[in-house]
Amino acid sequence: MAAAPEEHLDVLNAVGEKTGVSKPRHAPVPPRTLPPRSEVHRDGDYHRAVHVWIYSESTGELLLQRRADCKDSWPGQWDISSAGHISAGDSSLFSAQRELEEELGIKLPVDAFELLFVFLQECVINNGTYTNNEYNDVYLVTTLTPIPLEAFTLQESEVSAVRYMRCDEYKSCLAKESGEYVPYDVNGQYGQLFNIIEERYRDNTVSRSLTLQKQINRYAPIHLEPDLTTLSEGDREALGYILKAAIVIDDIFYEQVWNSNRTLRDWLKGHSESSAFDKLKWAYYSINKSPWSCLDENKAFLSTADSAVKLLIDATKPVSGWKGVEYRAAFPLDKPPGANFYPPDMDKMEFELWKSRLTDKEQKDATGFFTVIKRHDSLSSPSLTQSYGSDQTKTSDDLFIVPYSKEYRSSLEKAAELLEKASVCSDSPSLKNLLRTKANAFLSNNYYESDIAWMELDSNLDVTIGPYETYEDGLFSYKATFEAFVGIRDDTATSQVKLFGDQLQDLERNLPMDNIFKSDSVSAAPIRVINLLYNSGDVKGPQTIAFNLPNDERIVNERGTSMVMLKNISEAKFKHILKPIADACIREDQKEYVNFEPYYTHIVCHECCHGIGPHSITLPSGKKSTVRLELQEFHSALEEAKADIVGLWALNFLIKKGLLPKSLSQSMYVSFLAGCFRSIRFGLEEAHGKGQALQFNWLYDKGAFVLHSDGKFSVDFTKVEDAVESLSREILTIQAKGNKPAAQTLLQSRATLTQPLLVALEKIEHMQVPVDITPKFGTANKLLGNKEHYLRSSFSGGGKVEASPPSREIVSADARFVPHV
Repeated sequence: MAAAPEEHLDVLNAVGEKTGVSKPRHAPVPPRTLPPRSEVHRDGDYHRAVHVWIYSESTGELLLQRRADCKDSWPGQWDISSAGHISAGDSSLFSAQRELEEELGIKLPVDAFELLFVFLQECVINNGTYTNNEYNDVYLVTTLTPIPLEAFTLQESEVSAVRYMRCDEYKSCLAKESGEYVPYDVNGQYGQLFNIIEERYRDNTVSRSLTLQKQINRYAPIHLEPDLTTLSEGDREALGYILKAAIVIDDIFYEQVWNSNRTLRDWLKGHSESSAFDKLKWAYYSINKSPWSCLDENKAFLSTADSAVKLLIDATKPVSGWKGVEYRAAFPLDKPPGANFYPPDMDKMEFELWKSRLTDKEQKDATGFFTVIKRHDSLSSPSLTQSYGSDQTKTSDDLFIVPYSKEYRSSLEKAAELLEKASVCSDSPSLKNLLRTKANAFLSNNYYESDIAWMELDSNLDVTIGPYETYEDGLFSYKATFEAFVGIRDDTATSQVKLFGDQLQDLERNLPMDNIFKSDSVSAAPIRVINLLYNSGDVKGPQTIAFNLPNDERIVNERGTSMVMLKNISEAKFKHILKPIADACIREDQKEYVNFEPYYTHIVCHECCHGIGPHSITLPSGKKSTVRLELQEFHSALEEAKADIVGLWALNFLIKKGLLPKSLSQSMYVSFLAGCFRSIRFGLEEAHGKGQALQFNWLYDKGAFVLHSDGKFSVDFTKVEDAVESLSREILTIQAKGNKPAAQTLLQSRATLTQPLLVALEKIEHMQVPVDITPKFGTANKLLGNKEHYLRSSFSGGGKVEASPPSREIVSADARFVPHV
């Protein structure tokens, strides 16, 4: 029988990046000597490993294992619950699962593992013969109660015994450098383990409740009840099906944010009536649609201790009288930058190396809007592999591509069926066409025809539904999230904004950038003004006031874009937020310039300006590309900044042409200044907030915005026009050249919370001005018969099998909720 292939370890550089070199795990040694050592330990190479800790909530204990006496490092000493090297080509999560199963006989799914931090251990032992330069991914598995010791199956070559020990006792032994325990510096980086657990289970319900209430109060509730009298009988009937489809879309978005997000949502909602504290947790989660706060740089406001309890009845060998492992569905403290579009332990370098070995078509699929990237080693059961069918794009590497139509098949089939029914009911030909083509797109993964149908929509009932924005993909801005907006068209307001769409080509010709980068085929952007009735999907946190779609560069080049303005949302934000901000931050002699007309006019122009400037570009090498692909994670923030600042430039251009009233020439700048403070409060992790900080700091440094001794701001009208044009030129040129380093430099140097911004934000905070709004859909809920929860459950989708070991897993119905941090 052929020998098994020898295991290799990836060699890293000193900062933890793969060098492209791997070495055999074991070095050759002469016979009758000590057990073989890893070549990386012999040579002192940097490499990766996993540490997995099992923690019992009810007893406050960590599981320790005693290392086997034959181990070549720290033999016979008490150590981590489970640990091991990450073999070349294996992922971190897969290695954590494997080591736990091999060493202790426990089979746990991916959602049991919480990545706490990465720990670099550098030491030399065994008289200088063993050098450990190891990057360790430290995971925590949280169980409700201790796993019975007789449930473990120990790997004799690795583990001689296991036991539980209280956290504080174990920390004390490590601090005393007891020889019984493998040494870790609890006052150094590894002390994070104990600090996180201690903070998480401290009894601070009162202080957390106060914090959550303050966070919720940053959102002003508004009630949306638009007039439906313009709708025909058929469109009213279609509306019911469309709203139900929008609820399905909401479920897909929850899944896109993070792999266990829907489980956490259902758990929090199910326990929301248990206490006032639980109600607050559910309320703030509902606003953010995740455990990370949009207005706090995506800082977690919940922890795994707040999460759902799941029961695995066959994760270990059976023990009489014990029902199985009850564990908390884990989530990381740091929001995953790749959301649920990529494997959670995949980094950018791994993706780029993998992509470089793909064919051109595969590369296009890998970076496309409507695919997710999976890892082969996560497919732990044949049924899961089969569920993706033949439509996955197979490659020779660990990663592979799955289209949305397969990844979210169950939900998309339900949504498609509902849209087909709505199409039959509708009286509007263009709406019927949109609903039919969108239903087809959900199943085929080809959205081209449906996006064209959306651009041509001419109906009193306005619908936007599908995958569009890429903000959630913090790694590359490649992947689109699902969203839905349902509204009633405002014909009067729509006719008033037609001017902007008609002027796009003239604006493109006169953009402040070199002529070589300009397009001579910009299409007029149709603009529809609606009053929002309902939204779902990627509408978390701060609410959008307008959007310009589609983002597909093929359609942008061929047909341009279309814009939808949400007038009732704009009115609510101006009333509840912008006016109070102006009162707090704008000097008295310029407050009169802050009114709804310039604020709303700039919003319109902002959205129009997404449709002009560079999109498809030619690189200096002659290669054809797009701004999105070249700027990657910097694209979203820079594109929002472009639309804002070029929007100001465009308003000034149209005023000079006599197409807009001169009364806007000063009011638009002052209203924009007040708007800067509004958007920056969204946080600098959010594209709009980051882009706004860039613009404010540029204009302030150019003297266009002035901070006075009384702490209030004004616009210097003699300098603002040139400052706006210079920043427009800077951003447009970076985009036209696809210059990612320049984009990074510009954002890192300017998109920061400078002292003037802190002055303004402190004033706003002191006045307790809401940061944004949270809509209450009165009319939509009446149409649904107040059965939104029922509908959400009925159309939840989620038929896809989870990437987990073949254990039978259920949410524990009788598990007691532990209300700790």
